[in-house]
Amino acid sequence: MIDEVLKVFNKLDAKDFRILTGIETGMKHFEWVPIEELNKYTKLPFDKLEYRLKKLVREKLVVRTTQPYEGFQIYFEGYDALALNAFVKRKSISAIGDEIGVGKESVIFEAIRQPELAIGEPFPVIIKFHREGRTSFKQIKRVREHLGDREHFSWIYAARLAAQREYEIMSKLYPQVSVPKPLDQNRHAIVMEIAEGSLLSKTRLVNPEWYLDEILRQAKITYSLGVIHADLSEYNIFVSEDGVQFIDWPQYVNLDHPHADEILERDVSNILTHFSRKYNIKRELEEVLKEIKSGVKETSDKKEDDLEEFEEGYSEDREEEIEYFEAEDFEAEDFEAEKIDSEDLEKTASKKEPSNKG
Repeated sequence: MIDEVLKVFNKLDAKDFRILTGIETGMKHFEWVPIEELNKYTKLPFDKLEYRLKKLVREKLVVRTTQPYEGFQIYFEGYDALALNAFVKRKSISAIGDEIGVGKESVIFEAIRQPELAIGEPFPVIIKFHREGRTSFKQIKRVREHLGDREHFSWIYAARLAAQREYEIMSKLYPQVSVPKPLDQNRHAIVMEIAEGSLLSKTRLVNPEWYLDEILRQAKITYSLGVIHADLSEYNIFVSEDGVQFIDWPQYVNLDHPHADEILERDVSNILTHFSRKYNIKRELEEVLKEIKSGVKETSDKKEDDLEEFEEGYSEDREEEIEYFEAEDFEAEDFEAEKIDSEDLEKTASKKEPSNKG
């Protein structure tokens, strides 16, 4: 658990993290990473490598086997340490707090992030650690088409891919769709803003009709952007006085998915069933689906109108631009590159931190 990771985190140094990274890299090719491979990767003498590996095993960041050869795997706790190290270096977080949520495939912790320009107060965020594959990778593979047809798998691959997919789709949808703002992603973890309000499943709404309309409106916007949530229900929607937010996106599909219509119908049916059961609000499924899908045509028509306006404006601007350049007589010195003082350049370069993207 994260609590155990935090106890040892400050005891780890660059060599420890390099060993953990070596095991992570080796697990792409080996079920158990041979110590010889780690020796090549870390370039540490065998005696020092073995000493540090014993420490990592003792701290339960790494697990060791001796049959049929000496090899190592990284625990989730070791993977957590690598992700946390990256977030701290990038200044995505400055402190981590309590666990605030746990599910079958993820665990969520509070954290603190410093303001980017050192103006204002630190603000709370969350870190979502994906746990796909921890119990049974084969089970996960059966229900995750995006894992593909790879022969060699590891839970590292499943969890990292899920986090990457979720971060990328949230970045694509935000802010058009109401989702928590994604801030950073590394390995199997995502830093994001805290969802506002409370889960729909645990909330008694005063004005349920308005919230149902807002949920369906967000689903329509999402669909117009070519995306279907694919796991939408009262357990993945936050509600507040300001509106709604959709969470948990790793299972999303695009509209060209062979079962897109069925998946959309399941999502919408989940929502309508909840409001019917809890608030006795009835909506016709077919009518709601028709309305959501109409957003694609509206978006397509708008893009065509915008393109026509752009092309018309471009041709007019281009004619004016040609006339303008023919009329002007520029002096050569107007186009000389501005000189940069080498000392200033060195000072600027020295202030930049190296990239730590994982």
